Amino acid sequence: MIVGVGIDVVDISRFAEVLERTPALAERVFTSDERKRSIPSQAARFAAKEALAKALGAPVGLQWHDAEVVSDDDGRPWFRIRNTVERRCTELEVARVHLSLSHDAGIASAMVVLEGPGASGQSRTVPI
Repeated sequence: MIVGVGIDVVDISRFAEVLERTPALAERVFTSDERKRSIPSQAARFAAKEALAKALGAPVGLQWHDAEVVSDDDGRPWFRIRNTVERRCTELEVARVHLSLSHDAGIASAMVVLEGPGASGQSRTVPI
């Protein structure tokens, strides 16, 4: 059963300008490992966090660092969640989180699908 779907797109050059104007933004939004990535990769991760918030119903109080985009051994992205995001996933009975990232032609994008009870298949299980 699908619990939520979220999508977001980010203009990479505009995102880079915002980070240059407001350096503290990167620290507020990204974990230390996420900040080590290239600007296009950071833009995709920002889109992922926005898409996740949308899929969760954009509840007040979600913290940016409570959803970290990491990669498995094959390079596939997934979320490491904790605290505020973990609590919301528990409320919605999320069993699996699917994440897709892309950046090309100056645009970064992300799509998130949340599966609830009865979820099956070969996806990455979010540690809840």
